[in-house]
Order: sequence, then structure tokens, then C-alpha cells
Amino acid sequence: MLYAAISPHRLSYNAAMSDQIIPRLARELGFEVRQVERTAALLDDGNTVPFITRYRKEVTGGLDEEQLRRLAERLTYLRSLEARRTEVRTSLEVGGHLTPELSSALAAAETLQAIEDLYLPFRPKRRTRAQMARERGLGPLAALLLARDDQGKAPALFVVPFLNEQVPDPAAALAGARDIVAEQVAETAKVRHAVREATRRTGGLRVAKQEEATDEKGTYRQYYEFSQPLAALPPHRVLAINRGEREGVLAVELAATHDAFIGSLQRRYAPGDGWIDAELRAAVADGYKRLLAPALERELRAELTEQAERHALVIFAANLRRLLLQPPLRDRVVLGVDPGFRSGCKLAVVDATGKYIEGVLIYLHQADRAKEAMLRLCQKWGVQVIAIGNGTASRETEALVVEVIRGMGDGGWGMGRDTIQPPSPVPHPPLQYIIVSEAGASVYSASDEARDEFPDLDATERGNISIARRLQDPLAELVKIDPKALGVGLYQHDVDQKGLATRLTEVVESAVNYVGVDLNTASAALLTYVAGLNSKVAKAVVAHRNANGPFRARAELKKVKGLGPRAFEQAAGFLRITDAADPLDRTAVHPESYGAARKLLARFADGAPRPLPEVATQVQAALKAGATSMQALAAELGVGEPTLADIIAYLARPGRDPREELPPPILRADVLKLEDLAPGMWLKGTVRNVVDFGAFVDLGVKNDGLVHISELADHYVRDPLTVVQVGDQVDVRVVSIDMARGRVALSMRRQGQSAPTP
Repeated sequence: MLYAAISPHRLSYNAAMSDQIIPRLARELGFEVRQVERTAALLDDGNTVPFITRYRKEVTGGLDEEQLRRLAERLTYLRSLEARRTEVRTSLEVGGHLTPELSSALAAAETLQAIEDLYLPFRPKRRTRAQMARERGLGPLAALLLARDDQGKAPALFVVPFLNEQVPDPAAALAGARDIVAEQVAETAKVRHAVREATRRTGGLRVAKQEEATDEKGTYRQYYEFSQPLAALPPHRVLAINRGEREGVLAVELAATHDAFIGSLQRRYAPGDGWIDAELRAAVADGYKRLLAPALERELRAELTEQAERHALVIFAANLRRLLLQPPLRDRVVLGVDPGFRSGCKLAVVDATGKYIEGVLIYLHQADRAKEAMLRLCQKWGVQVIAIGNGTASRETEALVVEVIRGMGDGGWGMGRDTIQPPSPVPHPPLQYIIVSEAGASVYSASDEARDEFPDLDATERGNISIARRLQDPLAELVKIDPKALGVGLYQHDVDQKGLATRLTEVVESAVNYVGVDLNTASAALLTYVAGLNSKVAKAVVAHRNANGPFRARAELKKVKGLGPRAFEQAAGFLRITDAADPLDRTAVHPESYGAARKLLARFADGAPRPLPEVATQVQAALKAGATSMQALAAELGVGEPTLADIIAYLARPGRDPREELPPPILRADVLKLEDLAPGMWLKGTVRNVVDFGAFVDLGVKNDGLVHISELADHYVRDPLTVVQVGDQVDVRVVSIDMARGRVALSMRRQGQSAPTP
């Protein structure tokens, strides 16, 4: 789906290129040539990465999803490289520029940058000073200068043959020749490569505040007088500087040893002390300052940005994946609360299946009425958990919720002269609450998906339903929202939006297929991300289900309009039917392996229907006892050993949801205020976001606390993602509290500190 076959007319790909690409790809990634060849064929045939990862292990040699995506990405780059090499070679041949030396250099180029450097002198471009000088007949004069052959003549006599109506005097002739030399030096591939590499090693970024700029909040204060070597600039700092420059607050320049570079080039082109050497030195200096240095600054700044964006995408992807894979809170009636002062707090009750039941509007400034309305709603529908959005007024709403919980425990609250009694004597389950990220809720509430789900509700009434549902099943609810709106990193609006959308879509696709989807309850938004399906087919599946009732077997998918054999092959294994008559339809066993699975069941089920886990246990016992072997059993069933191992695992846990193996969300019954914190206090929190410089942890107070990267562990940490991920529950120690700014500094280091109380 994401890596479909790359058409020949698009990339000029051919067998000769494949002979070069496959071995190189195998070398770079450390895979076998045959392994890469077979995997590339699967990708070219339109197979999706999730499908290949799970159901084609014999072909790929067991490559995991990350390896497959890296292979696919690199394969696309190398094919683009070869296509561009062919295009440039053809262009040079047509223009009569392809010399044996240039041909060899072109064949040896291993990056797109190297190819473009070679092509630069011959690429069509706007009229330059050098081109205008050539049009005036000064090309041969420039060639003589570069050859350093003055023929024993003074400059005035030397240039006489090149004077004409357009070149009236020696000064004009030499000026034009210098322009040609300057451009030629600046466009020489070896020169560009040498200066570029030297600048990468020794250059830096120098930043200052623009004189007339205003930065009222001091957002960029740390960059008002800032410099750092290019090689040491962390990605998040590059993106911050870029943003400050775009907003007109910061002035940025590439600092390099320009004089040293000019001197080195002058010695290379003009080693003597004659008049021609003086002309060459002037031309080299001009070419460097006017052409080469600005071009390389643009290139290196773009390269820094590209690297920073690529790193940011890794952070976004990791955070989004963990956000989507947060454990569901199943079988709970949830009250979703979208906090607000002026417009009020919008409440929505959803039942244990996520069905919307009832909603009301309350106002925080009408505290007694608000608590009474919330209490009655909780009592009426047996609410077990209250999910509070973390937007404006969330902490004030939290305080109100805590009073409701206390009131339910006491059978009512004392509020001045009045006491509100529960409206029903029916015993109520324990009530708890949790603060939920409401990122993207407003995006969802105004979406077509929300309008289709709740056509009778206003957009302002849909966000609270999303808040409640994302606690019950984060994956099913969050796939309805553009991943960019979920707040999964920093600077998500500063990176290439097309690249961000592609990467985050891959992550959602990966998470959905990793978990699997209930075919009879999944929304069209969720089905869209199943391998082999798209939005149109997903809607067709839902329409078929609505018209004909629940699917009773996977095979019925073939009746869905627009869902062909290839889509069925890719999608079937990721779609489950929890109450299917055929127990295999409840598992991740692919229909293509049903024959082998049934043979396995027949052999170990002793001729009687038995639960799948029991049969799997018996198979595992037989393998452990040596009664048979994986190799022999796989041969008997006609499948590969990896497929057999997966079949046994799927039979052992037919309805497995990998998210349930993670710790559940932390529910609270009482409020924690910033004033309650003290340095040295140990608390349990949930990681909300991971960035280059640390992790933000939700403690249940107004703002998330920051664990700086230096405080993540007792050892040196280069990458925070190696220590924590979104959704992790961590023990943290309060280091300091800034009451004025509402900031809490935290630490996860244990050295010299007592362990937290269990």
C-alpha cells in the first residue's frame, strides 16, 4: 500500500540497475542478496509491509517491520539515484559534454548530491555573468588564464585578440574572463566536495537577535547570542533556530574559515606570482564569495534541516505508536468531560461498548448545580470512570469531579445549608477519574467522520464523546484524527508536512495491524488502516455490514463490493470475528494457512472438538518432549517453520490484544495540587511526551513535569527513547518547583536517593 511497485516510466528502472542496486542494498543493510531480492519482489508486487512482516517470513528470512521499511525506503532512494544517473548521462551525451573522465566520475557517484555536482556546470540555468562573458567571446581567454600561459606578454597585449565592439578594452576583457573562471571554479565537483566536507567538519552556526525584532515571551532568548559547531547541533535546536529565523526574530549565518578556504583554492589555481596568477587569485576569491560560499550555505542549512526533520519524524513516530498502543480500559461506563469556563463544561456518557447515551452542559461558576448534574448523570448510568480533557479549566473541573467522588462516597455533600442526596439508592460502583489528552478532539468534532457518527449533535458536543472513548480504546478512537493533531512531539508544524503525513500514516497502519481489528465493530476510519484496504473499501465493508448484518466468517468479505482477491489476501489475517463459527476466524491465522492449521488440530485434538489453547498446549508439549520436531511437523503440514511457529502461537492465544500486556492507565480519586509537591517527594506518573531533551510526565497536577535527559537514568543517556516511551508509568522524584511559571523539574535517578514507597 505504501510501497507499491515503482513503474519503469517513472524511474527508468531496468534490470541493469537491479544488478547494481540489490548487492549494494544487501551490503548496506547487512542482509543476504537473495533475501533482498525476494523482499524487493514482494514490495514491487504491491504487498503491504504489515502483510509481508507477518505472513511472508519464509520469503524475507524473518525481517521485522522496521527492517522492511528501511529496506523499502533505501530501495526507493537507490532506484531514484540510478534513474537520475541515467537522465544525467543522457543529457550530457545529447549535449556533447560526456568525456571518458566525466563518464567514469558519473558511474562512481554514490549519492544524488555527487551526481548533481557533476552535472552542475552543464545544467541549463538563467543567464549568468559568466555566460554573458562567453557570449562576448571570452571563453578562450579564460581557458588561457586557467592554463597560466601568458606567452611572455603583458596583459594589454595578451588580450588584444579578444577585443571587439562588446569588449572595448583590456580591463573589460579580463573582467569577463575572471567571471568565467570564478564560475568554473565554483562549479567544479571536486572543489565543491572538498569545501563542503571541510565546512561540515569545522563550520558552525552563528545566531543573533534581529535588531528591530520583538520577542515578548522570550521564546528565543537562548539564541540571542549563540553559536555552535555544525557537527554538534542537536536536531531540536536546528528546528527552533529555523522557526525563530522564519518569524523574523533571529538572524542566522553559517560561520566558516572562509579566508582559509580562499587561500587554499588560490594556492591550487595560482601558485605563482605573475600577472595571470594575480588575475586567477582575484577570480577564485570572487567565485568563492559570490557563488560557492552562498550555495554551500544553502545546501548545508538544508542538509541540517533535513537531518533534524528526519530525527523529529523518528521521535514523532515513536511517540505516536506508543500513544496508539496505550492499553484500553474495557467494560467501563465512562463520563467524558470537555472542560471550559465561558462555554461551560460539556459532559457525555458512553456505555461500556462506547455507545453515546446522554450529554449535559454545566458551568463551573454554578458549582452546586454543576455537581448535582454530574452526580445525577453518574448515578443514572452507573458511570465508573470520569475522563477529563486536559484543556482550559481542566484543573478546576478536576476539583469539581473530586468533590462529586467524595460526595458519592459519603452519600451526599455538605454545601452550606443544603446537602445533595444521591437520586437513587442503587449501589454505585467505585468512581475514579483520569486526565486525558484532548489533543485533536476539536479536529475530530468538526470532521466528516464525527458528522456521520453523530449527525444530530453539534460539533461542540462531539469532542467530549471522543475524550471518553479514547480512554476505552485509544487506538479505535485516535485513528479518526489526523495524526499531526495529536501532539506527539515538538515542532511538528516545522517539518516537511508531506513527509510527516507519510511517516505518521505508516505508524498508524503499523499499530492497527499489530493489534488487529474486530471486523464487526470497527469503524470505517479504523478499517482504512488495515493492510490492503483503503477509505473507499473500508466504507464499503461498513455499508455491507449495515445492510446484511454482522460478518459470520472471513470468507464473507469476498462479497463486499470493491474488495478483490488481492485486498482479501492482504487484509484477512488482521481482521477478527470474535464469535465466528470457525474458531480460526477468531485468530490471526491467515486463511491461506487454514488447511495446515486444521491438519494440526486434527492431529492433536484426539478426534474431538477442543478449545484452541488446549490443542496449542498439547503441540508445545509434544515438541518439548521430542515426540516431533518443528522441521518434521512443518514438512508434514506443508508450511515453513516460521509460519508453523506463528500458527501455534495464534492458537494458544486466539483473541490476544498485545496492548493488554501493558500497565493500565492510572486512575485517581483525589486531586493533587502544585502546592502539595515538595522537593524530594517520590510520585508515580505517566509519560505524556518524549523529546530530544527529556520527557514530560503527567503527575496529576496542572502542568506536566519535565525529566531532563540528564535526569532520566544513573547512566549517560544519548537518546531519551531508549529509557522511556509515551504511556510508560514511571517513578519520579521532585527536584524543584517553580510556582510562578507552573513548572516542575523531576528526576528518575536513584543514586543517593531512597527508593519510592510501593
